[in-house]
Amino acid sequence: MPVGTVVVDEDGSLIADLDHPGARHEVVRGGAGGRGNVHFKSPTRRAPDHAEPGAKGEELMVVLDLKLIADVGLVGPPNAGKSSLLRALTAARPKVADYPFTTLNPELGVMEVRGRGIVLAEIPGLVEGAAQGAGLGLRFLRHVERTRLLVYVIDGAAADPWQDLAIVRAEVASFSAAVAARPHIVAVNKMDLPEARRSRTRRKRTYQVSAKTGRGIPELAEGIAEALTHAPALPAPAPRRVRTKLAPVSAALTVLRFPWGYRVNGDRVERLVERTDLDSDSALERFQVELDRIGVSAALESAGVKAGDTVRIGPTEFEYQP
Repeated sequence: MPVGTVVVDEDGSLIADLDHPGARHEVVRGGAGGRGNVHFKSPTRRAPDHAEPGAKGEELMVVLDLKLIADVGLVGPPNAGKSSLLRALTAARPKVADYPFTTLNPELGVMEVRGRGIVLAEIPGLVEGAAQGAGLGLRFLRHVERTRLLVYVIDGAAADPWQDLAIVRAEVASFSAAVAARPHIVAVNKMDLPEARRSRTRRKRTYQVSAKTGRGIPELAEGIAEALTHAPALPAPAPRRVRTKLAPVSAALTVLRFPWGYRVNGDRVERLVERTDLDSDSALERFQVELDRIGVSAALESAGVKAGDTVRIGPTEFEYQP
């Protein structure tokens, strides 16, 4: 799995968070392997023609959810120039075009500042209602959960850049109050355009930049590095949920009578059926011997089984013959 994969069950409960290289977690176990035909050699059967199938493993439906791991998340409305800004700050080369939703998947890039590598993630554009799923918002917002610093990118040439900023911040807060409370700075992009002059302001933690011309990019990079230095570490993930393994079938042998025939229950006999190649005549001979040895035949006869009756062991049905 990619680093950052979260494993949850169908109810949304956390099973594992693979948040670092080499992370391992056992979700279910495979069944024990069967024995090959060499294990069934005997003085009278030098070349046995059957082998033993492996036992059935456990089954569990899980959801694998990838949340990117980055130091900084570039968040903003569509067409604010986040892709261009990522290109200007890093060596990443995301698609850039002058229409909304150019980026449909998060992009990563590494920015070098003071000899330190800082991973930036461009989060695709957020629209009003993103926290409720509008514009694929939930698909995008989950990727900011692992970032320590948010850079809100707004279009300085937009009709009302500060309203755009308020909308995006409100969507982040609606998605997660904890994420919204993390340190942030604001990058007002496209300041090379004449329309952007009305966005000029001296707000705290706000940088006026142009990803196209490079204006203000070094100062923004320094500001990101400085803010990240003081950003607190992310809280530890929630304790991993310990799954209860599937309860084994009782080892006791029981025979139940029904109108359609007989059901035989028991861990040992059910494993025997799983591990028998029922298409092999020699395997069936051995199967019959084992049924006698562990008392299944005697238990069926005590329950009143007759020749031709249906006997069910696990998912498999047989016709009883003495």
